[in-house]
Amino acid sequence: MILCRKNRTPGSFSNWKKMSMRIKLNFLTILLTLGLLVGGCEQKEIPKKVNLDRRAPLPAPYNPQHEFKSLKFGFDLRLGPKEDVRIYQPFLLYLEQNVEKKFSLRFSEKYEDTAENLGKGITHFAAIGPVNSILAKRSYGIGCLVMGLNSEGKPEYRAAIITRIDSQLRDIDDLRGKSFAFGDRFSTQGHVIPRQMLEESRITLKDLKNYVFSGSHANTARLVLNGEYAAGGIQDTLAQRLSAERKVKILAISKPYPCSLICYNKNVDPAIVKRVKEVLLSFDPRGKHSAILKDWDRTEMPHGFTEYREGSLAEIKELCNRYGLFK
Repeated sequence: MILCRKNRTPGSFSNWKKMSMRIKLNFLTILLTLGLLVGGCEQKEIPKKVNLDRRAPLPAPYNPQHEFKSLKFGFDLRLGPKEDVRIYQPFLLYLEQNVEKKFSLRFSEKYEDTAENLGKGITHFAAIGPVNSILAKRSYGIGCLVMGLNSEGKPEYRAAIITRIDSQLRDIDDLRGKSFAFGDRFSTQGHVIPRQMLEESRITLKDLKNYVFSGSHANTARLVLNGEYAAGGIQDTLAQRLSAERKVKILAISKPYPCSLICYNKNVDPAIVKRVKEVLLSFDPRGKHSAILKDWDRTEMPHGFTEYREGSLAEIKELCNRYGLFK
């Protein structure tokens, strides 16, 4: 330690002090330079103005020339979600193979949603009843391609009024003062036709003990089978199957009315519409295409399709007006 103090001269101390000051000055210079750089970047940044009242941009309008990943196919609820999907999925496979476009199912819980989805372009094609097709045409200008063919090869179907197999009811006239289950309010076979059948027997809604809109043919059948309602209106094919199984008794069958249709959104590419129509008219569910189908005979178009005839729904349109379905 003595030697160190002896070797440290005033000059060496001064040099060390100058070096220390130079290091500090260099360090401060670096800090100031970084500060200026950061400050300069911040000064160039323009604050963003946020308008809380401005809405997100609307999606681009439907382009009929756009190539979709899949064409959406909707359908009115008939027997129940699982059963309907099982029936329609193989049918879409037929369309895919022959139209050479990808198809996918779009499920709707309510009848009116099926018409609205088709009209707004959420679905491109749909299997819908006469009432829904009338509503969708009035509101959205949808087009109709084909009508279903029944087991007799005619574009017609009927509604049936059923009761329990052990019921004391004998015919439709016995329903005065009894409870009644309709299907969906916008169902042709589940509401409009059965209601007309009741009125032909001079029974209005006021003459019933009570009534309900169940939402589907299958729901109506369950309500009747469970004894919750004395009778109900459903599609003829389901009524005949349940009658053959000795589960229900058919009180009345309606006269024939125009069958269900397959319709399309008005903005779908006309070339696609034309091809789909050709493929539908070539559909042979009882012959060469039967192998790929599942329970197609349970639909109201078991014999395939025929061309839609303009004006064929005039009587159904009149009933819709009478029952206030256009309001």
